[in-house]
Amino acid sequence: MMRLLLVFLCLAAAAAAADPPAADPGDPLYDAAKQLFDQYAPPEVKAQYDFPSQEQFQDFAARLQQALDGDSLEGLAQYEPEARQVLTLLRTLPADSDYADWLSARLEEIDAARAIESAPKIRPPVPAPSGRPARAQEIPYYAEWLARVRRRPAPANAPAMMPRLRAAFAAEGVPPELAWLAEAESSLNPNARNPSGARGLFQLKAATAQGLGLSTFLPDERTDPDKSAHAAARDLRALGRRFGSWPLAIAAYNAGEGRVGRTLAARGAHDYAGIAAALPAGTRMYVPEVCALMAARAGVSPDQLPAPR
Repeated sequence: MMRLLLVFLCLAAAAAAADPPAADPGDPLYDAAKQLFDQYAPPEVKAQYDFPSQEQFQDFAARLQQALDGDSLEGLAQYEPEARQVLTLLRTLPADSDYADWLSARLEEIDAARAIESAPKIRPPVPAPSGRPARAQEIPYYAEWLARVRRRPAPANAPAMMPRLRAAFAAEGVPPELAWLAEAESSLNPNARNPSGARGLFQLKAATAQGLGLSTFLPDERTDPDKSAHAAARDLRALGRRFGSWPLAIAAYNAGEGRVGRTLAARGAHDYAGIAAALPAGTRMYVPEVCALMAARAGVSPDQLPAPR
């Protein structure tokens, strides 16, 4: 059955890859999604929200990605009402939560950006001396994220899922606490998708997954918890070796190895705090979130992790 979630992925992927095409009122994908919304959405949702047009879906996906990749926390924070509305629509359908869980994780980052922007400004953290692991207080916004994560219950499947993920990370020579990165990526949904085509617990794009030895077609091993965890851990291990720092490796996992390397060189920096302000807004929310998840869920702060090797 065609589902609104599938339509959202297709439309958003098209918007991210090219200029949005003109809306076609006769598009069977859009018509099917509209019919599902009319059939299944609760009356209270229909009373509050109009079913969005193709153009609105495309525009939202493209603008949200631009905000995550942009340099303004304030700009990212502005998407909170709209993202919450889209998530409400996605949750109304009688289908899995593949795309909704991805958007839910992004909404957490958007809401954190909003809270941080509205709070009184404090002096930014001082970068750590070269060669010393970053202390928690030296990671911008770590304290705000730790308080937020402590109020947030872990996903319901965490007791069953996390031992497997931790074991895979440990087998790859990566601190098992870093497996909590999956909560920030996908809310621990093995089938989670995002509009750019990433998939799975660790939101691996097809090219990245293939480079790490995973099949992405019949079967798509990104949805296999064990195989995807081993692949993500190998990726993080390589990033940790290159940058010599787990916060920098986490930043590179999110923003890209090239972006982090260029920013370090341009700023003459050696740690995450030294480049955080120059990284995308989404990454500036992602890194302290992952570090806070390790502390809140596993009791290990960033400076307690063994150095990358």
